[in-house]
Order: sequence, then C-alpha cells, then structure tokens
Amino acid sequence: MTEILPSEFWHGVEQFNQGEFYACHDTLEALWMEAMEPQKTFYQGILQIAVGLYHLSNHNWRGAVTLLGEGIHRLRHYQPTYAGVHVSHLIDQGVQLLTQLQRCGPDKIAELAKQVIPDGSEDTQPSYSIKLQLKK
Repeated sequence: MTEILPSEFWHGVEQFNQGEFYACHDTLEALWMEAMEPQKTFYQGILQIAVGLYHLSNHNWRGAVTLLGEGIHRLRHYQPTYAGVHVSHLIDQGVQLLTQLQRCGPDKIAELAKQVIPDGSEDTQPSYSIKLQLKK
C-alpha cells in the first residue's frame, strides 16, 4: 500500500530519530487528531512508542512498558512497511526494548535508560537506540 503522508509526519520522524520524543509526540498527535484510518492508527502507534521512550528517559517504568506495548500492538497491522517506514523493524526494536524493560523492572530502569536514550552529550552515546528506518 502506497500512502502519501504530510511533511509534518516526516518532521515527526526526524524528531523521533533525534531522540526528541516529546516533540515527536506533539507533532504526531496533531496529525492523529485530524487523521482518518488507516493513517490514524499508524500515527497513534508511532506516537505511543515515542511516549514510551519519553517515559523511559524519565525513569517511569510503568509508563514506558504500557506505551511501548500499546504502540507495538497498534503497528502490527502495518507490517512489513507502510508509507515508506519499515514498520517491522520498529516493532522488532520495540519488542526487544520491552523485553529488556520487563526483565530489569522498575529498580533498574535508570541503567537501561542510559543504554537507550541519548543524553545530548558527545561523550556518551547510547549502545542501543530505536530509530524509524525508511524504505529506500
């Protein structure tokens, strides 16, 4: 299925890939509120994963687990790719992170966040990060 998405969506993708998860949420939420299916659920799934990552950056274990799980669930129907986004790759990354979150529990979320979320410094780059990959 070839869908044409607005430039605001691609701006949200850039925000997501730069680790600006709250800004990505705001961008995609504005699109989601006005969208019709099938884009509506697609936007919602990505923005929920972004919010899950935002919760992770704030060491909110419950919020991270809940929103990652909901986002992954919503995106399953858009595999393998949708509108130029490798959805299967995003889901795989999300499932891997969700599994790590469930294993570490709330007590070790700060350690996991350091491994996943960029902190803005050049010295410490995350060893693992979730990115929205585009179909070439």
